[in-house]
Amino acid sequence: MKKIVITLIILAFFSFNGETQEVVWHTDIEKALDVAKKENKNMLLFFTGSDWCGWCIRLQKEVFKTSDFETWSDSVVLVELDFPRKTPQDDKIRGQNQQLQSLFKVRGYPTVFFVSPETMADGRTNLKSLGKTGYVRGGAKKWLDVANNIVGNDM
Repeated sequence: MKKIVITLIILAFFSFNGETQEVVWHTDIEKALDVAKKENKNMLLFFTGSDWCGWCIRLQKEVFKTSDFETWSDSVVLVELDFPRKTPQDDKIRGQNQQLQSLFKVRGYPTVFFVSPETMADGRTNLKSLGKTGYVRGGAKKWLDVANNIVGNDM
């Protein structure tokens, strides 16, 4: 009996402290750019209306909150650019998101841009567009197929 209890304690410890990856969504584009440059990764810019857009909520549920996406997301830096109607938002983040919405000419939600940050000769950063998508029917596998075609992953 004592061996069973010890085994259960060990299993519980490893299940809580195992290598579970948590998906990190940045909201500050400058911090996300720093990470992308440091890790030499492309960026996924998710334009969303998190508290009112039905298709955005559906994309989150069917794709972004799946284990397939969690595994895939390690290959990019994730940035959520939210346009909530009810949820309070910091003025700086709201302004940043509006500026990026204008820059990328986002007209509807959800819109997902894949970009590659490039440092220019003058030190400024250019976000080179690799492509865009939105909600894709068929769940995570179908959405990830589209994403991989855009960013050139062979996953």
